[in-house]
Amino acid sequence: MPAEWERHEATWLSYPHNEDSWPGKIETIFPSYHLFIKTLTEVETVHINVQDEAAETKIKQALKDAGAFMVNIEFHRFPTNDAWCRDHGPAFLLNKKTPGLRAIVNWNHNAWGGKYPYELDTQIPAHIAKYTGLTMFEPHIVMEGGSIDVNGKGDLLTTSSCLLNPNRNPTLKKEQIEEHLRAYYGVDNIIWLGDGIVGDDTDGHVDDLSRFVDTDVIITAVEENKNDENYAPLQDNLKILNSCRLANGKQPTVVELPMPDPVIWEDQRLPASYANFYICNGLVIFPTYKCNNDTRAAYILEECFPTREIVGIDSTDIIWGLGSFHCLSQQMPA
Repeated sequence: MPAEWERHEATWLSYPHNEDSWPGKIETIFPSYHLFIKTLTEVETVHINVQDEAAETKIKQALKDAGAFMVNIEFHRFPTNDAWCRDHGPAFLLNKKTPGLRAIVNWNHNAWGGKYPYELDTQIPAHIAKYTGLTMFEPHIVMEGGSIDVNGKGDLLTTSSCLLNPNRNPTLKKEQIEEHLRAYYGVDNIIWLGDGIVGDDTDGHVDDLSRFVDTDVIITAVEENKNDENYAPLQDNLKILNSCRLANGKQPTVVELPMPDPVIWEDQRLPASYANFYICNGLVIFPTYKCNNDTRAAYILEECFPTREIVGIDSTDIIWGLGSFHCLSQQMPA
């Protein structure tokens, strides 16, 4: 699996429609979501899974009104339960020996431990494999795209709180899960972090915590308020990263990324994090939360990605769905 910063042919999305994911405020997410799509269409093709013909017609008009480059959008009537394409979409692989040869991995999806309906979501990788004509591999274990991050050079980041949770693969030991990671992501070295952030219903997806931003560089979220409940787990993850080694034997450069101010809705702490950014062709799109650290996060990302434009899009309503731009998207490498 190539690193996310490698060249994309396209981005895949599943258009939000499940009101239960944004109870009482799903309509508020669309200005930011449409801006996300508009920004993507400026640099690459965007494939959007929609429920049916009526939804496609409505969405087309909304995206035209938002100024999206419609020539770069392709719609697919592949119905879903929810919008989190990072997790129910396929993982795309490149063949190391044959440039341009790609394949799809169709991991099992059980909606983060059976928390929500998922019977339609599980079909998305097969739909995409049929559409693209790519070979599809099926490991037959539960795995989510947001639970891992790779640098394309043999290293993979994940968390024990998610991948070793008994609600995923209760019959598999850590060593067996590692075998699947190596075999189906093409990695050699696995870095295990600990717990995720408060409010994350995925049991600790790594894309809210730590991400590769270069082959030997990892950016990781830190909470500066010692009284905040995210402080201790993020410090523990920071210690792991500062003592780990990469597949090439090097110690990674670790860049600290501040957390935003707490985002709370209906007395619920939401999993707001700047680490849930999405790297696309020439850009990095990151979530903002109407607080002072938005600007600090942008400067840090600019230093990590000096050749890319950093685009912040407000995610204070989107995060009510318990995810942001990385959770919503899945890259298809060129």
